[in-house]
Amino acid sequence: MLRPREGHDVGLTSFRLVITPDAHVTWAQDVMGNTVATAAFPFATDSLAIESHATLTLGAVAWPIFDIAASAICYPFRYGDDEWTDLGALTVPQNPDSKGRLRDWTRAFVSGNPTDTLALLKDVCVGVSTAIAYRQRDDEGTQSPIETLDRRWGSCRDFAVLFVEAVRCLGFGARIVSGYLDNRAENLIGQNLAGSTHAWAEVYVPGAGWITFDPTNRSVGGFNLVPVAVGRDIRQVMPVSGSYAGPADMLDDMTVEVELR
Repeated sequence: MLRPREGHDVGLTSFRLVITPDAHVTWAQDVMGNTVATAAFPFATDSLAIESHATLTLGAVAWPIFDIAASAICYPFRYGDDEWTDLGALTVPQNPDSKGRLRDWTRAFVSGNPTDTLALLKDVCVGVSTAIAYRQRDDEGTQSPIETLDRRWGSCRDFAVLFVEAVRCLGFGARIVSGYLDNRAENLIGQNLAGSTHAWAEVYVPGAGWITFDPTNRSVGGFNLVPVAVGRDIRQVMPVSGSYAGPADMLDDMTVEVELR
């Protein structure tokens, strides 16, 4: 999953995928509409390189104004019947919380009944980055929300999962997003150079649609983000995944680089 998702604020001028060694590549869309390339290799090799070249125009603004439906301006609100059916599992927490710790942690952000919907979501977004310290983590997998709360540190994907699961506890439909962070000003959290792979979240609010939240950087709106894949669970949006046949200790090293021009 390397091809950016096009939309009203992301225009894809060109895209090219180069794989070494040569592979047979087929393209498809998954259940969330993500573009997925599947590469099959006809012979053995001792190295693999995957290059993704994309030319984009980004139209999102830094300080967006969201046209939230009157029925959803204040929380709690009720999704329409069709919205509720279509959101489905995106409203259901995916990680065990038998003692209700995440639910209780999240409800502390609800200041009144009713309360402003967008302000509530912003408070949860800021609350995640206030409670959790950012730490780059290159090992495989993602922490559960409870693990992140206990450890009080995590990577961008841990921040995104915690935020999504938290707002689901409040009844919101939310999804995980993976893609790229444009940080030419080099003033954001999540990497040291101008570009990086990144994970964040989107919450569905009637009228406004999917609103972008980046809890790692306490930001709302996607002016500096390039989405590649969205999913119910972080495991569904891994940029590169697959399997190989060979010795168990074959992997020597792996590097990931994002270059912004």
